[in-house]
Amino acid sequence: MLASFALALIVCCGLLHILRPLATRIGLVDEPDARKTHQGSVPLIGGVAMFCGFTLATLTLDVGLTAYRGFFAAAAIVVVVGLLDDIHELSSRGRFGAQIGAALIMAYWGGVVLHDLGHLGGEGRLVTLSGWAIVFTVFATVGVINALNMSDGLDGLAGGLSLIALLGLAYVADSAGRDAERALLLMLAVVVTGFLAFNLRLPWRRRALVFMGDAGSMFLGFALTWFFIALSQGDGRAMPPVAALWLLMVPLFDTVWLILWRFSQGRSPTSSDVGHLHHVLQMTGMRASTSVWVMLCIASVCAVAGVAALEAGVAESTMFYLFLGLFALYCVFMAVSWHRRRLLWWPIERRLLGLPDRREHAQRPVEERRRVADRRGGA
Repeated sequence: MLASFALALIVCCGLLHILRPLATRIGLVDEPDARKTHQGSVPLIGGVAMFCGFTLATLTLDVGLTAYRGFFAAAAIVVVVGLLDDIHELSSRGRFGAQIGAALIMAYWGGVVLHDLGHLGGEGRLVTLSGWAIVFTVFATVGVINALNMSDGLDGLAGGLSLIALLGLAYVADSAGRDAERALLLMLAVVVTGFLAFNLRLPWRRRALVFMGDAGSMFLGFALTWFFIALSQGDGRAMPPVAALWLLMVPLFDTVWLILWRFSQGRSPTSSDVGHLHHVLQMTGMRASTSVWVMLCIASVCAVAGVAALEAGVAESTMFYLFLGLFALYCVFMAVSWHRRRLLWWPIERRLLGLPDRREHAQRPVEERRRVADRRGGA
């Protein structure tokens, strides 16, 4: 197995190194703009490299891969569509269509379906989905993919959040004796680590060499959803479905809060703004790299707390209501922070992101503000 992990790392890192100049020549790069503050053109090849490294290395694993044909077919679709989106910027309808298609392949070909939500009503009270199982499976898939995509705003953030969730799932799979899932999850963690070696800002490198792009965020989001559901369903489940919420708490909180906030302001949930937690941290004067590590530390604490609750036998309903309570506190905290223009004792200043002051921004005509938001692109 170690040889397979080494192969995955070598293939992933090798492709990242080889494809960088090619990506620059064909325009597969991310350019800085009013909302993206990175320096220079950065190749969007992380997703392709991770998918290729993972796929090739899994062929050498001594596990039965027949049950995962649906996984690789659906993953290939989201990677290709994500790559096309990185090159040509597809419509949201095209992206959602690919994500829904991948979810349906997962359900009908892979047999990975969210049949129940666990014992959320208390012990012995299983919340089954019956005829709504496929709908919830599609909703969960699209939700996780887009939560991860929306968190891909700073170097190392989406990759780091994915790595934390993958390691948490691998631990759960190992504890339950699910050797095949453990091996595949660790393989995913290896290629994500290889990507982060090129993506994280480090003391000796102040800029990312590559980005994962939509191909990467869609691939990792789909992979996480597959294993979240596969490990949480059936009689031999390794964990309850509510555990997935804890393993991916930070991006879920950030995404759902933003959707609610945009709705409250009469805007589309897919519109762009600087309401993400990582934007807010930067507007307090925190450096981008520091913001990433703060969020990764919070995510690690949440994941460890979720796994510890499983080990301690905490009731699923308790974990669920605690999750909802924490989310409510997060929403109140963010709403109050924006209202007071202060995060705890640090003032929130839009100018630190190169944006106009709030009063100046409010004086612009509505039409001009909308045009500026449209030019800044998606979340």
